[in-house]
Amino acid sequence: MDDRRELAVSLLGPLEVRRGRTPVGLTAGRLRTLLAALALSAGDTVSVKRLALALWGEDFPANARRGVHTYVARLRRVLGPDAVRTMPDGYRLDADPDRIDVLRFRRLLAEAGRARGAAAERAALEEALALWRGPPFEDVDSDWLCASESACLLESYLGAVERRTDLDLAEGRHGEPVAELMELTARHPLRESLWGRLLVALGRCGRQAEALAHYERLRRHLVEELGTEPSAELRHLYDSLLHLGTLPGHQAPAVPERARRRVAVFAGHVVDLARAGGLAGADVGERFAGVCVVPDAAEGKRPFLAVFWKHRQ
Repeated sequence: MDDRRELAVSLLGPLEVRRGRTPVGLTAGRLRTLLAALALSAGDTVSVKRLALALWGEDFPANARRGVHTYVARLRRVLGPDAVRTMPDGYRLDADPDRIDVLRFRRLLAEAGRARGAAAERAALEEALALWRGPPFEDVDSDWLCASESACLLESYLGAVERRTDLDLAEGRHGEPVAELMELTARHPLRESLWGRLLVALGRCGRQAEALAHYERLRRHLVEELGTEPSAELRHLYDSLLHLGTLPGHQAPAVPERARRRVAVFAGHVVDLARAGGLAGADVGERFAGVCVVPDAAEGKRPFLAVFWKHRQ
């Protein structure tokens, strides 16, 4: 068996290291940091300077090269003599990148971005999100590593959750993302893109009063923390919810495959049906089933109006 395929390192949450099915214990703080820095570039060379920054921060010692070499030798005694290769300009973790959860996570997100069709995109997103066990490098003591990598990984994670939510809303699965969105808005109270999706999901489930209460909570928080009001997009959504009345809990019609690729970051703004029906020249009482505004952020274009029609029997 290829030894490099036996080593697995998980960094999305508490550090976990396995060789095959056997857990590998790493108790020394700097060994954990060194492994994390190497694992982020598994299969590629990591410079001595970058490893020194991970281990000691910007104020690394003058003899950093010797110190890095010492820690690499100690790490080899734990992982095996061939786990870390000495390269001309640094060191390389000899491991399959797909067995490093961060690298697998990024690969799956890229795969989702290239997917043809909602089903393939959802599958890649769900597989990527399943790797997330908590904040990256949760128990790795490296301020430099956390500052340089954690924020980007968290942004990727939240973006993936939002994109999966867009797919849920586009497919009429309005109730499925509510619990997760509530949890994430509590953790990230200033991220308006999460709040917007929560309001849409609640509104489409017929939980209008709850959606309006969440908006007011967000507005107070933004005013108190940042001295600003919610974005124009969220204010428009609030007005639509406020004037629409109780939203029906029906399932939206299936979205054609070619249209799903146009559902972007903030899918499913609910708007006043009577007003939108007038714009479309529709008889609201007889034929109008639902309407949503879907910004086409992926293409940098203005929102377009998606109208769903349904003849009443």
